[in-house]
This record gives sequence, structure tokens and C-alpha cells, in this order.
Amino acid sequence: MLLTVTTTHRPATDLGYLLVKHPDRVHRFDVPTGTAYVLYPEATDERCTAALLLDVDPQRLRAQQDAFALGQFVNDRPYAASSLLAGALAKVFRSALRGASKDRPELVGAPLPLQIRVPVLRGTAELAARLFEPLGWSVTATPIPLEPALGGDSHYVDLELNGELTLSAALNHLYVLLPVLDDAKHYWVAPDEIDKLLRSGAGWLAAHPEKVLIARRYLVHKRALTTTALQMLEGEEADEPPAEEDAELPVARKQSLAELRREAVLAALAEAGASRVLDLGCGGGALLTALLKDKRYTEIVGADVSARALEIAARKLRLDRMPERQRARLQLWQSALTYRDDRLRGYDAAVLMEVIEHVDPPRLPALESSVFGHARPGTVVVTTPNAEYNVNYPGLTGRRHSDHRFEWSRAEFEAWARRVAGAYGYEVSLRPVGDIDEATGSPTQLALFTASRTEVTA
Repeated sequence: MLLTVTTTHRPATDLGYLLVKHPDRVHRFDVPTGTAYVLYPEATDERCTAALLLDVDPQRLRAQQDAFALGQFVNDRPYAASSLLAGALAKVFRSALRGASKDRPELVGAPLPLQIRVPVLRGTAELAARLFEPLGWSVTATPIPLEPALGGDSHYVDLELNGELTLSAALNHLYVLLPVLDDAKHYWVAPDEIDKLLRSGAGWLAAHPEKVLIARRYLVHKRALTTTALQMLEGEEADEPPAEEDAELPVARKQSLAELRREAVLAALAEAGASRVLDLGCGGGALLTALLKDKRYTEIVGADVSARALEIAARKLRLDRMPERQRARLQLWQSALTYRDDRLRGYDAAVLMEVIEHVDPPRLPALESSVFGHARPGTVVVTTPNAEYNVNYPGLTGRRHSDHRFEWSRAEFEAWARRVAGAYGYEVSLRPVGDIDEATGSPTQLALFTASRTEVTA
């Protein structure tokens, strides 16, 4: 079982520093299913290729339930790329997957010209293109023919990927998508597989057009695990970077950025002493669920311009089966935040959690007028992505979500928040949300607006 990574970056031998494997040596690793080797068929300043060779011992593999009597000994597992190769990749290139290099730190976040080759991979050329092309790869998947006497093509392809990506992004793509193409895993799949998927898919999976198929196949068609993973992806919007744990070892689940964001919003509402709260742009209802669990919130309104989003929220909240006393605390309204809505007036607090970046910039003044001027809650909590932090997400190009109309730096968000506060009679404080990077700040930024006077000047 073979995988090669080639670069023409100058000097190309920097690949050895990024993989933490010296080109002049053959590196050997024991893995649960056999032995993995890393070697360099070529290593010059102009071109360098690293090969991961996995020598699988078929007797270490458990036979599949539907295999024939000798299936444990006669199978394609030693030759066709699969979850076995993905597992070896995670162990052998652990630092590179995390995007860590003490010798070449300046290259970690730099896109490199890369060519990936997997000579034998179970899957179709069409599916390979659907999975890799949205990630920026040029895909060549050549079907491997059967013996001439049989004619036709086999179920295997010779896969070649070409593109300019960070090495970390490339390896994480392979770690997730090799078992997806093979549509099988060769170890017990438990709930911790969701964490592996989210870590390696951070920055690209949430926006991938085939994310449902990827999650389903990666989690071996286990419905409960797939549903949970997709719900977490929907909340994260591809904005959580990979954790530093070994991708192949079960680890305690790290809080997602979506959860940290909700906790920060709830803390701001509690600090304000709010009891009647608007969730503006409530989407599928993640914050509404948290608000309902806290009895201090006596009246909760979820508002969204999308009727479909409100239907999803009602279904997730099980509105039709909610106890009457709890149901009396919650209302769902269809409302566009760029238009004045008298129903939104008079509330203690309003939350715009990851909302403003979905509004076209020319429409922001209308939102400001309707929320801060017309509805005028006592407290407004706004969260939005910090664009500066995006460099910490391997494989992320452009914005974090395809529907984002903009993403602001910390200075841009602060300037907007202070201008709005001054125009509409609020005081504002800004806070980071999530892990803080010394150079780029936190992944999410939060502004807490508190009404300071009754008159409106804009």
C-alpha cells in the first residue's frame, strides 16, 4: 500500500523538515496492522518525493462478516489504500497533520506546489473528483483495468492530485477522504470518531458540497454518529482548527468553538440581568435550546428571515411535544432584520450571534437602524468571526463560510461597534471568544452593547 507526496518548492528538500523525516534515511514504524516505512525515492533542491509504504499483515486483520472462509488471509487490504493507510499517515506524520514544524515554521501556513499519488485506491474516478476538486485539487483518477481475459475496469483507480495547498491541509484531506472513498474502516468505530472527523475536517468540511456523504461513509453509516457530526458541523461553520492530540487515539472531547461562543453569549446575557431575550437570526435554534434550559429567561423569541430555518428550529426543539409551561416561554417569528418590526420592541436583550457577516455591507445601516434604533433592547450581544485568525486554519482559503458577505479584523469590528454605539446611545465593550493566538487574537469576537441613554441620534 503506497502513497507519495511530491513538491517542487525550492528547495524541495524542505519537505523533509515539514514531515520531520530526513530524506537520507529509511524510517520504520510499527503500526497495529503491520509496518510503515517512510523513504525518499528522490530528494533534490528542484524536486522531492516522500513515500509512505504500508506493509500490512493480513493475519492481523479481522475478517469482515460477509467475507468468505479465507477472507482474513485473501483480500485486497495489503494493496488498496484504505483506513489502514489513513491510520498509518496519522501516526507517522503527526506533526505535519497538526501543522507544526520547529525547523521550518514559516512554511507551515504557506501553500506549496504538491502532487499526491495513490496508485491503488478502491473507488470511482467520479467520486474522487467530487471529493477532492472542491478542496482546490486537480484530480486525475485513472481506472485500473482487469486482466485482459476478463476485460473492463476494476473497482480501483490510480489517483493523482495536483494543487497548491499547505501540507497540513493536504494530509488532513487524505486522512478523512481515503476511508471515505474505500467506504470501509478496519477498526471499531466509536463516538470519538466524530472528534477525529471534526479535527481533520476543520476549515473545509462544513462547506464541502459532499459533507453528508463524507460524514456518513467516514462514520461507517452509523446514523446516530452521522447525525451528531452533521449537527456539530452546522454549528461550527468550519471554524475550529485541529486539536493537537494524536488523530488516531481516543481523546476527551474538546469544546467546539460553537459551544464556547454560546457560553460567552449566555455569560453576557446573565451579566446584563436580562430575562426577556431576542435571538435575532436564530437559524436552527442552537442558542434557543440553551436559553430554554435556563429558567431566568422568562420570554424567549427566535426570529429569522428564513421560514425553513424556523421549521428546523421547531423540529429540533420538539415544539409539538414541549411541556405547556416551557412552550409558553418561547415564540418563533419570521422577521427580516433590515426592516423595522414593532414586535421586537421592548425586550431586555437581543443577540446577533454570527449574523451580521451574512448581511450585504450596503444593508448593514438598515440592520443597525432596525435593531439599535427601532427595537432598542437594553442590551445587544453581537458575535462575528475574526478574519485575522483565519490563517490558523490549515486548508482554509477565503472566508469561513460560503454565505459570509465579509469578515472583519479586530480593528474593523471595533470601529463598527464604537460607531454604532455612539450613533444609537449605547456603551460597548469588546471581548475575545475561544483560544487566543498571540499574533492573530481569538477566532470569534464579541461586542456587548448596553443602552446608556434613551434618545437616538441616527
